[in-house]
Amino acid sequence: MNVRRSAAALAAVGVLAAAAPATAADPSPSPEATVPAGLYGKGDPTYDGVWRQSLTLVAQRTLGYKPAPAAVDWLTGQQCADGAFAAFRAAPGKPCDDKLKTDTNSTAAAVQALAATGGHGGVVEKAVNWLKSVQNKDGGWSYYPGDPSDTNSTSVVIGALAAAGTDPASVRKSGKSAYDALPAWSIPCDQDGGGALAFQPDKKGELLPNADATAAGLLGALGKGFVARAGQAPAKDTCVEATSRTQVADNAGAYLAAALGKTGHLESTLPGAKAQPDFGNTADAVVALAANGRTEPARKAYAWLEKNASPWAEQSGPAAYAQLILAAHALGEQPGDFNGTSLVSALNSQGPAPQMDSSGQQHEEEKKKESRNWGWWIFGVCLVASIGVGFLLSGRKKQQP
Repeated sequence: MNVRRSAAALAAVGVLAAAAPATAADPSPSPEATVPAGLYGKGDPTYDGVWRQSLTLVAQRTLGYKPAPAAVDWLTGQQCADGAFAAFRAAPGKPCDDKLKTDTNSTAAAVQALAATGGHGGVVEKAVNWLKSVQNKDGGWSYYPGDPSDTNSTSVVIGALAAAGTDPASVRKSGKSAYDALPAWSIPCDQDGGGALAFQPDKKGELLPNADATAAGLLGALGKGFVARAGQAPAKDTCVEATSRTQVADNAGAYLAAALGKTGHLESTLPGAKAQPDFGNTADAVVALAANGRTEPARKAYAWLEKNASPWAEQSGPAAYAQLILAAHALGEQPGDFNGTSLVSALNSQGPAPQMDSSGQQHEEEKKKESRNWGWWIFGVCLVASIGVGFLLSGRKKQQP
């Protein structure tokens, strides 16, 4: 789920990737870039505009909010005529041309957001049709069409298909679906990093464990997108040969649980830099582990995020807040109190204010009504108890000589 920016872009912004899509070695973002109206966040949108907007809208919907029309319109306005999305269109009023590189990750993220928002069936259908048209023969997807498939891109497309109401198993190229592609990136149990998924084979054809790809691949193997709830615990807690997508997920879950076991967080190493906590991947791992029914390590990681992730989110912007909200949602935690920080208020303040939708309002009213009822019930119990004590004391006084 958490696909990466280039190392050059990361170095330029000075933060670990916050759920921003991977790119080739593009130039560093311009610090003078202006942020269009309707877009969340204040940072340069060149590499992650559609991605961060999509995560924001998805997170808001999980909270029961109706995203602001300006925010939704900004996202729909980024779509090209063929249905695809790029990371960012600086001039959405002009037709897309060959200079604009559309990609599967931005397109799949937008599908998940607009499917959650509702009312944009035409935009979603066009985007899904474009995704189907660029599927690779192994059943998977690459970031840019025509490149070799990778775990992250394949998984985010699975999430998009599922969100749009399409069974990922039914979308095939040369007879293969995304579920056929995932096992090829699962590292055998008897090798270093067994159970993890690789992003894709390296130049030598070897599979190297990648926590980012493992979390994404776990959700993809389960047919899940950005939003997930705690699932059923796996039957086996150890790595076994991955002959099915379910086993791919279970192996990935075992690997992530072990990776989080000691510290409660994952680490990332940028070229030339020391290993440091990777907040974004840790948040993604919480969602993935919860979906896989491994709630104990997921809660440990979430507790670590509660203690440490607020400064990262404040620095990184809306995508980071959205990731933390989705992690809280997966475990049934309260994002309104994230170690004293309201992730909800922090996210919503990054752009146009959303409105609580009718169902969310009704839910809040029901909770308030329930709270009032409990209050009256407790008051009644206390009243009855006090009357009983009064009678008891009165009786004792009468019995005294």
